[in-house]
Amino acid sequence: MSAVAIRPEKLQDTVCAALGARVRQSTRVLGEVSVLLAAADYLDAMRVLRDAEACRFEQLIDLCGVDYSTYADTVHEGPRYCVVVHLLSVSLNQRLRVKVFCPDDDLPLLASVSGLWNSANWYEREAFDLFGIVFDGHDDLRRILTDYGFVGHPMRKDFPLSGHVEMRYDAELRRVVYEPVSIEPRENTPRIVREESYAGLRRGAPL
Repeated sequence: MSAVAIRPEKLQDTVCAALGARVRQSTRVLGEVSVLLAAADYLDAMRVLRDAEACRFEQLIDLCGVDYSTYADTVHEGPRYCVVVHLLSVSLNQRLRVKVFCPDDDLPLLASVSGLWNSANWYEREAFDLFGIVFDGHDDLRRILTDYGFVGHPMRKDFPLSGHVEMRYDAELRRVVYEPVSIEPRENTPRIVREESYAGLRRGAPL
């Protein structure tokens, strides 16, 4: 077992060689290697990354969704929803970031990799719950953080900060009921203290 991390440039070459034409884009920034895959190649490519002798990414350590609709205050051209996966090879001491965009914004859909790594099961449920990304082949794709009756996906950038509905317990009906949100959306501006003396403290004096 190697105890020395592989050089990032070597890892980039190794991954690109293993995946071949499946790699749409490969980058290396701050010593971290990322590859972009097409949705159609995603499951097959992930299997290669797990099983190829030079890759051996035995662990999926993170999977999350990203909504690029207003990414970094720029105009994003292309599919809106993306899944980002971080893989770890314990045996080869190397890490890799994998990105794949969902081709359909109206129904963001990708193959599930929970059959390759068990840890993907809950991560995919979280991405489904918060972003509405559907993972084909997942054997139990249910909400995991919000209530089962929750409306919408709260991490989408067009989701209102106050939500769509609120719930309360109705004593007469003896059950939880859902109603439209009754509060007005508002922006909170933090108070900036400019007084020389505030709460008995002199500005600039140590606490």
